[in-house]
Amino acid sequence: MSGLLGWRLQAARELSFVGRREELAVFDAALRGNGCNVLFVHGPGGIGKSALLRRFAQQAATLGRPVARIDARVPVSTDEGFEAFAAFEAKAAPVLHDGNAVLLIDAFEQIQDMEGWLREVFLPKLPVGALVVVAGRFPPDIQWQADPGWTGALGVLPLRDLARDDARALVESYGVPADRAEPLLAFAGGHPLALLLGATMAARNGGPSERGPEQDVVATLLDQIVGEVPSPSHQQALEVCAHAYVTTEDLLRTFMPDEAATLFRWLRRLPFVESSSLGLYPHAVVREALEADFRWRDPQGHADMHERIRAHLMERVRTVGDSDVLGTVGALLYLHRENGESPVFHDAHRQCLVQEDVLRGEDTGALPRVAEAAEGAESAAGAAFWLERQPEAFRAYRLIGTGEPVAFSAWLRLPAPDDEEAKADPVVAEAWAHARATAPLRTGEYLAVNRTWVEPAHSDNSSVTDLLHWRAIGNSLRSQRMAWSYIAVRGPGEASVKRARRYGMEEIDEQPKVGDEVYGLYAHDWRALPGQAWLERLNGAPVSDPEARTTKLVVLTRVEFTEAIRQALRQMGRPDALAASPLTRTRLVTERGGPDPVGTLRDLLRQAIDDLGEDPRAAKFHRALSATYLNGAPTQELAAERLGLPFTTYRRHLMSGIERVCADLWRLELYGPPEHHAR
Repeated sequence: MSGLLGWRLQAARELSFVGRREELAVFDAALRGNGCNVLFVHGPGGIGKSALLRRFAQQAATLGRPVARIDARVPVSTDEGFEAFAAFEAKAAPVLHDGNAVLLIDAFEQIQDMEGWLREVFLPKLPVGALVVVAGRFPPDIQWQADPGWTGALGVLPLRDLARDDARALVESYGVPADRAEPLLAFAGGHPLALLLGATMAARNGGPSERGPEQDVVATLLDQIVGEVPSPSHQQALEVCAHAYVTTEDLLRTFMPDEAATLFRWLRRLPFVESSSLGLYPHAVVREALEADFRWRDPQGHADMHERIRAHLMERVRTVGDSDVLGTVGALLYLHRENGESPVFHDAHRQCLVQEDVLRGEDTGALPRVAEAAEGAESAAGAAFWLERQPEAFRAYRLIGTGEPVAFSAWLRLPAPDDEEAKADPVVAEAWAHARATAPLRTGEYLAVNRTWVEPAHSDNSSVTDLLHWRAIGNSLRSQRMAWSYIAVRGPGEASVKRARRYGMEEIDEQPKVGDEVYGLYAHDWRALPGQAWLERLNGAPVSDPEARTTKLVVLTRVEFTEAIRQALRQMGRPDALAASPLTRTRLVTERGGPDPVGTLRDLLRQAIDDLGEDPRAAKFHRALSATYLNGAPTQELAAERLGLPFTTYRRHLMSGIERVCADLWRLELYGPPEHHAR
């Protein structure tokens, strides 16, 4: 590169190269004969492989070692078969004849079909001391590891994002002020190509856009990193993978039932898609680019995809086994990351140092120790009390390396007040006082109190707090007969109040004390705002908004509900009167959806009457109800006459039928449809 332009290009590349200290150290050791003979560098498009190879070339030249380069983006030959291998060897000639030479092969994915020949034929012919670096999007295939001859001779170097400080240095080298670099860093993370494109755009436009990446940047990134996709189904699979926390075959089957397995295998082979124990997820910058592009191209299609994924996960929360609850709840909440959800979800696959576990025998001693360290002796005594009374309510949170428990939680299910429990735990006593004064439990319902104890050294550990948070939400969404849930927070501050309100929890006025510690107690009435509605609010405006509160459900006692059903039966022919019925704002009606609650209520009443006709023992009740409320008899006397019954007999049948309808609909109000009765 002897020309003036060549020097200018070289200087610009020098300026934009930051970080990669570990990678440079590995290559330096290999140059000096203290490392491998073949170094395999791999990573997704735009991660900086070519830039790193240019720096490798400079390092080698500094030590006086001759360098040969092959860029597979430029075909080594237009021939095929033997001629292509011969052309490759011709370009790599220096390293074949000089044990001091270095061969750098870039964009190896373009000639991936030569990998076996490279390993078995070409590389074994090199003189001792020669060094080869192969850079491509894919890691070396399993045959390298299966061959013991390559042990020690092959080094594998996965190329990751730049560290945060290096990414910031790269952006600032383009003149982007530190206070305006945050939007760019939030989008690009440590991805070099995204940083370079964003910094160039920011320099040209006077600063990065706070609305997100420019479409020019998004389009270029997708072209360079993702490229062409084989079909619309593959494109949809990519879009699902970008939007969901993780992608599984099960999720893809929701969208493409016949192609799910094929598309999942395709996704897992992509160089920018990684895997975890929960499923597949894309590189962060690819996720953001795909999301931004889809939302810009097809806002309605993006919204429809979001709803389908949300419905799939909501169903899974209710049906998965207990061990899968946390991952499913995390995936569900991740969908709401742009609506004020915790920023921890932007780094959804960071290393987790803690895992949830069931209680073990040795935890009987560990629980009081952790509870006392966290909240004092009185709280430890309360924890021991509940452990003896409801051991099944407890979960332990253990360090992955040692198995040591650093936190415990208890989800206490309480069907009725108990003096001994209230005395042992002031938090539970206050929860009962609030529930009875606000909206008492009805037959078959219970309230839940969530208690947690976290060692002080781990109280700020997001791994612990996330798992505790997800468990509480999972328990709430899976419970079908829970009236109230309460969460206790020791020493509540503004942050805990804000977070509780974000999740539809209202702070109650009275603050219980356990020993010398004051607790904030946050409550949610799941009859007034059930799980589905709660998630819809989470998807939009915060549930603490005054406007949002106006649509909370009505919670009726058994007596109030029965009287409302009796009145609604009398008003079935008057939609205007039915519109004022409190039943239109109960779970009974709202959980069936639809834009017309009055029509839904009439359908429910009619169906309840019809159902009696299916029971031979209730046939006479069905006839009395039908004649009175469905067939338009103007008076009860005329209804009795039409049925050919004495009026007293007719009235007895009618009253019994009304009681059956009230009982059947009350059961639906409490427990939902029959398929929900399992919990």
